[in-house]
Amino acid sequence: MFIISKLFIYFYSQLVFVNFQLTRERLRLFASGCRFRPDSAAWRAGLACCPAVLPDLYGGDFMNIGAKLKELRVLKGLTQEELADRSELSKGFISQLERNLTSPSIATLTDILQCLGTTLGEFFNETPEEQIVFGKADYFEKYDTDLKNEIKWIIPNAQKNVMEPILLTLEAGGSTYPDNPHEGEEFGYVLQGAVSIHIGNRIYKAKKGESFYFISDKKHFLTSKAGASILWVSSPPSF
Repeated sequence: MFIISKLFIYFYSQLVFVNFQLTRERLRLFASGCRFRPDSAAWRAGLACCPAVLPDLYGGDFMNIGAKLKELRVLKGLTQEELADRSELSKGFISQLERNLTSPSIATLTDILQCLGTTLGEFFNETPEEQIVFGKADYFEKYDTDLKNEIKWIIPNAQKNVMEPILLTLEAGGSTYPDNPHEGEEFGYVLQGAVSIHIGNRIYKAKKGESFYFISDKKHFLTSKAGASILWVSSPPSF
């Protein structure tokens, strides 16, 4: 393994020197022969050397270097010409780079990333894209037979967020468990039916199409005589 790593580092140094661009197939064959770990120093060296063609050999995907560079440039509000000026390159080179028509040397890529406010390590540290849209497969449901209610958590792991939304279904005569006073705020929108909002010693009514909002500094809970469906949001999470 030590000899294989030394060979890879040697070829890497030669590639940097001549800025040689490996094809995907050559790199795939070379890597399959070396069988180096994807988190090794040799792998990271290959990433820096041939970013536009380096595959994820364990998943079969290719990192779209050009698209990622363009995304960073646009986020920084820079034109191709402005980025070229800052990195002392030509606009044509930046254009080719973003279309994956050429591959930069490690030094050039480092300079470009520095102009974009990031580093090689951060650039190649692929993190899973944050999930924005959630469907039924993501929901978690809990039914309380005593209180005759069903709580559906529609955003997974929302406890770590600033707010937590749920879909609450109350059967006829159903209620939520009385929640003791705590810091935060509550918002609800009645989707179906009607509810009674118990806050301290007072009771408020809300029907389909109406919403409610209150500070959670008093004991509070919901009840429904005929049944109801509510979108309920708590901040911070308390469900």
